[in-house]
Amino acid sequence: MILARNEERSIAKVIREVDEFAGEVLVMDGHSSDRTAAEAKAAGASVHADPGLGKGSAVRACFPLARGEIVVLMDADGSHDPADIPRLARPIESGQADLVVGSRFAGGSDELALTVAQLVRTIGNISMNIAINKRFGVGLTDTLNGFKAVRRSMALRLPLKEDRHTIEQELVIQALRHGYRVVNVATHEFAREFGKSTINIWREWPVFVWCLFRNLTQRRVRERP
Repeated sequence: MILARNEERSIAKVIREVDEFAGEVLVMDGHSSDRTAAEAKAAGASVHADPGLGKGSAVRACFPLARGEIVVLMDADGSHDPADIPRLARPIESGQADLVVGSRFAGGSDELALTVAQLVRTIGNISMNIAINKRFGVGLTDTLNGFKAVRRSMALRLPLKEDRHTIEQELVIQALRHGYRVVNVATHEFAREFGKSTINIWREWPVFVWCLFRNLTQRRVRERP
């Protein structure tokens, strides 16, 4: 599942590269004002308009659309390497995990600390990892990466509510809260080739902190549904 908004210059290339590793290629288009949807259709993907409330709403809407039991989520800007898809899916295929998050701290990133905003993002990611690890007794190294593999049946059971980028940490926390297995595998994050990220880290930071607090303070559900 490729999440896209105004990525007309990169979407077709990403779809072609993903097609080698996926049974189906679905694109959730965030009501792009450019030719993203048209380029995606021309490249052979199944394109769906998301609810228009943010990345979280797109992620929540994608799971009922997928046909396979393993759904790989990735961005359309070329920052994720499609060749990593089999490595993300393998722990779920082998029955060892229900959610696999690509770790930029293990695999490296071209955008971890190049600017002040990226440095803040890195520090925030590490801080949230520590909080989640302490709460659930796990040892995750990256919980905010959008490049992940998800067991579809699990995702459909989780009480996911976030509409924004906070869906990344909510998905991890709710999976752990309900007794599912979450692991990391090393993946590399590349700098986007075209355009720039629309995330304003200064505006999003308080939202991430509040989401973290609200989800971590919920009572654990010890039995997997």
